[in-house]
Amino acid sequence: MATLKIFVGTMYGGALDVAEQVKPLFEEAGYRVDIFEQPTLDDLVAEPPTLALFCVSTTGSGDYPGNLVPFTRALIDQSPSLGELRYGLIALGDSSYGDTFCGAGRALDALLADLGAQRVGERLEVDAMETFMADDAALPWAEAWIAEHSLQVA
Repeated sequence: MATLKIFVGTMYGGALDVAEQVKPLFEEAGYRVDIFEQPTLDDLVAEPPTLALFCVSTTGSGDYPGNLVPFTRALIDQSPSLGELRYGLIALGDSSYGDTFCGAGRALDALLADLGAQRVGERLEVDAMETFMADDAALPWAEAWIAEHSLQVA
């Protein structure tokens, strides 16, 4: 069975809520879905998923949320080859922070690309200044992402 692993980086639960809201869409498309709230590098590389989705909020001045720091440090320190990984990314942020808007999501996207991973489609950036509930933007994006990139499992 095709698998989707959703890796969550969140400070106050917004990114986890997004992950939980999009999970049923992927299940309907034929994926077995697992959500990782305290992701480790082993969660990604020990049993590579068919597809990965990263739901990442930004904290401070463009920083990763605390629960995602060990994961990103391991990516940097161990530099695994991720050439087979296909992924999507939903970044949550607040545009009132200027240049650091969605900084954690953008940094993770660049890090994954540097390790050879292939992003499928465009990164979704959700602005808290415009969208009160992040899943209001994430659900239509996920539906379109599944449809546009032939992510339906036969």
